[in-house]
Amino acid sequence: MSEPGSLTAEPTGLFTSDNVDIAVYDFGGEGPDLLLVHATGFCAGVFRPLARELRDRFHCHGIDLRGHGHSSRPADGKFPWSRFADDVLEVISQLGLRQPFGFGHSCGATSVLMAEERRSGTFGGLYCFEPVIFPDSLPPSFTTDNPLARGARRRRDVFPSAEEALANFLSKPPFANLDPVAMANYVTEGFEKVPTAEGGDGKAVRLRCRRDDEAAVYEEGGRHDAFANLSTVSCPVTLAYGGLTDAFGRDFMEADAAALPDAEIVVLDHLGHFGPVEDPSMVARSVKAALRPG
Repeated sequence: MSEPGSLTAEPTGLFTSDNVDIAVYDFGGEGPDLLLVHATGFCAGVFRPLARELRDRFHCHGIDLRGHGHSSRPADGKFPWSRFADDVLEVISQLGLRQPFGFGHSCGATSVLMAEERRSGTFGGLYCFEPVIFPDSLPPSFTTDNPLARGARRRRDVFPSAEEALANFLSKPPFANLDPVAMANYVTEGFEKVPTAEGGDGKAVRLRCRRDDEAAVYEEGGRHDAFANLSTVSCPVTLAYGGLTDAFGRDFMEADAAALPDAEIVVLDHLGHFGPVEDPSMVARSVKAALRPG
């Protein structure tokens, strides 16, 4: 295990949430605790550049959601988003954090909001970058023939080496637009060596987040009840979105804000849906402005 505050690839702990091991990272820093929760398909490692920018104001922690990074996957292969909220709550409990701040991106943003819904008063404040929350019911086809799920199942999951995996990601969108250090950490922590017993040569790597698992997460994205329970969120919430997003923009943020007791909307120009791993410095400045101790 790595020492608290180091920026190495090893988790500082593994906590069990309903028989799933959840990897936890201590990114260090000074000030109130801040829990960072990643988007679908990613892992806590992509937030290392963001954590570097935030450590002068917060003590930063990260987690790998179930089925991602160094966390294990549920034996039943099911990924209802309520379980992501359970993972967040379990980590907060086992770390002994008292009303930490929470930062989430996409699925991670939904996860911290749902955790607050399930246990009001968990967080002192939330910064949610484009949470996946639909104010209206979705057509059945979204969960049975989800385009993101189709794409996940077609993803290339094995590369001859980590270097080739990184070069592949940095050569084409949307990953080509992301922070190169964040992407290097994604390959370091989001991939594992292919065992020689399975045909690996010692260099080949494969995604830790299985393609079918990622697809299942996307399919569950329209089935949760986060929107219906937003009124139970007791802490201040900043809803942020990228000015160039093709996903959850102003209309979604306004609907969510109207349902929340205490919400502010922030737009970060020139960023898209992957904002926190596009420009960590810009997002960090926004987080510092939004999350202030009471």
